[in-house]
Amino acid sequence: MDLPPGTSAILNPSVEPEVTHTAALLSQAGVGIEWRGRTALNVTGTDRIRGGVFTVPPDRLEAATLALAAAITGGTVHLDGFPPAAFPDGLVSVFADAGIQLDPLDGGTAVSTPAGPRPVQMATGPHPGFPTDVQPQLTAFLTQAEGTSRIDERIYTQRDTHLPALAAFGAAVNATGSVITVRGRSALTGADVTGEDIRAVTALVIAALAAEGTSTIRGMYHLRRGYGSLLPKLAALGTHLTIDQE
Repeated sequence: MDLPPGTSAILNPSVEPEVTHTAALLSQAGVGIEWRGRTALNVTGTDRIRGGVFTVPPDRLEAATLALAAAITGGTVHLDGFPPAAFPDGLVSVFADAGIQLDPLDGGTAVSTPAGPRPVQMATGPHPGFPTDVQPQLTAFLTQAEGTSRIDERIYTQRDTHLPALAAFGAAVNATGSVITVRGRSALTGADVTGEDIRAVTALVIAALAAEGTSTIRGMYHLRRGYGSLLPKLAALGTHLTIDQE
């Protein structure tokens, strides 16, 4: 919104953390920002925004993806600089139900799955609920849980493009309307699959980590749009992968 200097407007933004971070940056730069409660803010225009130094916070979606990548393999990972409190409450709750333990460690989070994956009944929701952008990765993880999981996708009802490719790995997954059902535990085997969007291709990478044999995943340019360095981080954790130009 372009406001003339000295004028103001009341906005009702989402309560997503990105809004809070952006408001803090603008306030530091000289823009008049005044919060009204938790979900509305007053913005006063200015004719000059000054420079400054601002630390970009870690990406909670990437952190959740790395946590699920470790969990599906039965491994552990330390998310440096990303404490458990930085995750949305809804994600922490669902992870706990699914057997994923998030423990504070040296200013970050230690991720483990001491008792193995467990099936869950859950729904996505706006912040601080479970993020829709982590649903496909969670779906891949739940293929390794004994029993039936039910995911009610309430934010992006068409977010099911990962299901046919997961089925190609051997997963027992299907969707009825906005509800995804996962029946596990499935013995996944390597497959040649294509991801059609950022989160779908990420879910396929996670499934490939648990699959027996070698997998070929196409559509990786989607992943590069959403994750700056996910593949190098997975390689650093021990994943054997090669990247071919598409």
